[in-house]
Amino acid sequence: MTTWLMLIIAIPLIVIAGNLLVNSQIFPRLSAKSSAQTPFVSVMIPARNESAVIGDTMRGWLSQTYPHYEVIVLDDHSTDNTAQIARDASGDNPRVPILAGAPLPDGWMGKNWACHQMAQVAKGEIFLFTDADVHWSPEGLSALIADMTARRADLYSVWSTQETVTWTERLCVPLMAMVILGYLPLIGVHYIPLGAFGAANGQCMAWRKNAYNQIGGHNRVRGNVLEDVTLARMVKSAKMRLRMGDGAGLVTCRMYQNWREVKNGYAKNILAGYGSPFALMLGTIFHWLIFIVPPIAMIVALVTGENALMPALLTLLGIIIRAVSASFSRQRIFDAVFMPVSALLMTRIALQALYWHYTQGGPTWKGRVVTARKKS
Repeated sequence: MTTWLMLIIAIPLIVIAGNLLVNSQIFPRLSAKSSAQTPFVSVMIPARNESAVIGDTMRGWLSQTYPHYEVIVLDDHSTDNTAQIARDASGDNPRVPILAGAPLPDGWMGKNWACHQMAQVAKGEIFLFTDADVHWSPEGLSALIADMTARRADLYSVWSTQETVTWTERLCVPLMAMVILGYLPLIGVHYIPLGAFGAANGQCMAWRKNAYNQIGGHNRVRGNVLEDVTLARMVKSAKMRLRMGDGAGLVTCRMYQNWREVKNGYAKNILAGYGSPFALMLGTIFHWLIFIVPPIAMIVALVTGENALMPALLTLLGIIIRAVSASFSRQRIFDAVFMPVSALLMTRIALQALYWHYTQGGPTWKGRVVTARKKS
């Protein structure tokens, strides 16, 4: 029975490994280059309680080599001095308007409402939505526009290079790259016009203005906590050109600072990503099977004197998958040996999401329950 179980586990691991190897060879990477075309870009940053990072963020945007852009910051009812720090850092630069967010209407998520407000006043041919904790090197915007223009993308989404410091960041945050590279065929994302292949990273979504308006913008996802993926799927369904790229160190982000932020940050989106509590539980069981059961079976076999070759090979394959994705995304390759621990931490995150779902109707993030308020 154990042999049959190991053979069953081997199938998805081999599929994931194969997809990972293909994606790692063809996944576009940003490079420090510029384009002859320099359309005017409206950079839009929703900011809620971002006083720790917003100053550096603004200074980074003011140092861009790209010639034609504005930076719109919307203070989303912060309870700290986010807006004042942003103003001080920008030096009241006229191309950096700092907006005060309007009250959150019924039926809207906070971030979606903030993005919608900024889009109403943006002047650019390209709409770039990015987060306050995303750092752009001076060549970052030029690199993005050059690649977006070359690929004739209607929506171009960049996967930021993640900065991880604490152990829980190192064990959880890089899994995002592993999922994108291992689970999602890039050829399908770029060339198959089916919504199921839609994916995007809300940390960096660059739109052609007419494509954004044709889709209906953030108004179409007003109450959606997974708005980035939903918008990408709309682009696919509309047969527009969705393209993705890797930040390659030009676009970086430290998403979370500690275990509490890691746990709550991922729990905020994980249930929406799976679609239902039942699907989330099935996904958790699946990841236990492929990343936790093999090392347990290997240890048991070694203790009992049985043949440990098959579970050892599957354990090694899981570690290799994690290591290859870490190498591609500029993470620590050594951390791959802790892949079973990472799977356990993600189980804890899934349980947090389920707890929020059944006790308060949605996750808590930055002092608000992140669930769309019902229309009156």
